[in-house]
Amino acid sequence: MKSRPTTSANFPLRLDGMLCFALYSANLAMHKLYRKLLKELDLTYPQYLVMLVLWEGDQLTVSEIGERLFLDSATLTPLLKRLEASGLVTRTRAAGDERQVIVALSEEGRALRRKAVQVPEQVFCATACQLDELKTLQEQLETLRQNLDRNA
Repeated sequence: MKSRPTTSANFPLRLDGMLCFALYSANLAMHKLYRKLLKELDLTYPQYLVMLVLWEGDQLTVSEIGERLFLDSATLTPLLKRLEASGLVTRTRAAGDERQVIVALSEEGRALRRKAVQVPEQVFCATACQLDELKTLQEQLETLRQNLDRNA
């Protein structure tokens, strides 16, 4: 099969034909769902992501959390301060390197995990997709992100 040459005529400026808009509008719908589900946990979506990282592996540096979430420390620091103020995490300077801040779950933060365990299933149900469809979509999105990062 012969590939078509790419020209601007192949990509008209129509909103419904834009990949960026499909991703953006899907992201809006996903955030709307998470806002509803996370309300009872008293977490915002970015806070939930930080908690997910910490539930996977406690006592991480700010930079380790940032690497997992693709966020810089200037974005993460206020988020972590709010989580600390709500009693879910603690932040302490690393003994060996005072420039590093270690973020750890508090008892309340560990207990919140038990309440949050139902969130992924509720999201799965809301998608009305099959598990294999979602796994394929997730793999495709991860590949897309890697390609975009590489070419940005």
